[in-house]
Amino acid sequence: MSITWNRREFLQRASAATMAALAAGAPVSSILSSCKGKSGSDSSADTVILLWMAGGMAHTETFDPKLYTPFEKDMEGNRVLSTFKSVPTVLDGIHFSDGLQSIGKVMDKGTLIRSYVAADMGHILHSRHQYHWHTCYEPPQTVAAPHMGSWIAKELGPKNPVIPAFVDIGQRFTVGEAEELKAFHTAGFLGNEFGPFFIPDPSQGLDSVRPPVGMDAKRFERRNQLYNELINNSPVGEFGSDYQRESLKRSMEQAYALLNSPESKAFDLSTEPKESYNIYNTGKFGLGCLLARRLTEQGARFISVTTEYEPFKGWDTHENGHTRLEEMKKQIDGPIAQLIKDLDKQGLLDRTMVVLASEFSRDMMVEGKPDAKVLEQVQQPDILSDLKFYGMHRHFTDGGSMLMFGGGIKKGFVYGKTADERPCKTIENPIKIDGVHQTIYHALGIPEDTQYEVEKRPFYTTPDGKGKAVMELLS
Repeated sequence: MSITWNRREFLQRASAATMAALAAGAPVSSILSSCKGKSGSDSSADTVILLWMAGGMAHTETFDPKLYTPFEKDMEGNRVLSTFKSVPTVLDGIHFSDGLQSIGKVMDKGTLIRSYVAADMGHILHSRHQYHWHTCYEPPQTVAAPHMGSWIAKELGPKNPVIPAFVDIGQRFTVGEAEELKAFHTAGFLGNEFGPFFIPDPSQGLDSVRPPVGMDAKRFERRNQLYNELINNSPVGEFGSDYQRESLKRSMEQAYALLNSPESKAFDLSTEPKESYNIYNTGKFGLGCLLARRLTEQGARFISVTTEYEPFKGWDTHENGHTRLEEMKKQIDGPIAQLIKDLDKQGLLDRTMVVLASEFSRDMMVEGKPDAKVLEQVQQPDILSDLKFYGMHRHFTDGGSMLMFGGGIKKGFVYGKTADERPCKTIENPIKIDGVHQTIYHALGIPEDTQYEVEKRPFYTTPDGKGKAVMELLS
């Protein structure tokens, strides 16, 4: 019987894990795996760009369309498999949902996964499934689990010592479920220097790397000294280890180095040629893709670009699913396709892995999965009397789509399959999150037994070190 957690319990456990990480001190380096922090000849990728479709992207409405069922007043919801017509892609016999034609034209450069299966964690909360996707660990944990980007930053180090190894673009923490989102946007026990460099709004990226207006260099330096004093007098300074304190200080030193570097110009999107800028300028996410490309050019190691999670907005389609997805596709289709084309043209795609994913999918009728249904989040009628009910509104964990490009990923390849009739669940080659993570780590040359000792037990990149790369995805 699965345990269910509400948001309050999740936050309490997450906070306890953070304090436990401080108390645990530094990971024991003597049991670190043989990975020495540089990708070598056995790796196929140097950089990862994660394009995060926050909120639950319905696979049947995007990259795995089923029979199109047009809206009719008072129709049965169970009839609806897809609310968009399907359109051909560059791959023979493979169709996407209408509105994703641009991405469909670059699928000869990547792999389409149609069999992602999310975890069964009882009552579904977006933040818990997002935590699981980004860390590979089901919350709550007694240890603050590192984000995938932090593992990569720690094991491989920066490609360019001036550019932050882990950059997170597009997520604010002033919207709903902010504290829950913070719980996995962290390096956990690895230390602050391996945590994300946040850019909530890519159009204001330059503001992230310069002092506030009116603060000169000398004043900024005094602020830096004060910051060090605050660290020494903070809970980290009082209860943390030398490792934790030094990690926090190094994170500030890295930011200071970036401030004074010519590479900081990469954050200034106003210098992008107008023709290119206009293609990416579909909103925050589109400009985030542009910034990701510019940072990849300058040597970022891991970049996350999100459509941003805010309850009942974006991909979180509890109502107006069809009309909402029309707008979401306009935001992502052109920029993602252009990102792939730009990286390929510059010769960067071969060593840059681009991953598009979401925490789970959606269905008109099933909450959870057919054999493990969970409590309904929002009441949805079985008879659709209004267009706002036309679309995929319930959380579905038994099937989902991902895209992967570059970095050793096969080109023009399709992996997995879901049923064509409801429930549109995975029926071939299921892939779970530990397989996703380990495939990425394998491409980067990070061994699957990478581990640190925390609380007197080994902590691996995947739970108990059991994750295995899905070698069929790699060329």
